[in-house]
Amino acid sequence: MDTSTKNRILITGTVLGAVSGFIAAYLLVQRAEKEGQEVQFSAKEGVKLGALVFGLLRQVAQLGG
Repeated sequence: MDTSTKNRILITGTVLGAVSGFIAAYLLVQRAEKEGQEVQFSAKEGVKLGALVFGLLRQVAQLGG
């Protein structure tokens, strides 16, 4: 793989990750505001989110192989 293709893939992945992370955080804050609560993450929710992200990354890695 040449350098320009590699750089394009890395930049695209970085932008998509940042945008999707921003949207997820925005939705989380909007839901909390709508319910009149503070944004809170329990340890259980953190573990669930981590497992989901890990599974997603594993699926993405399999796409390239």
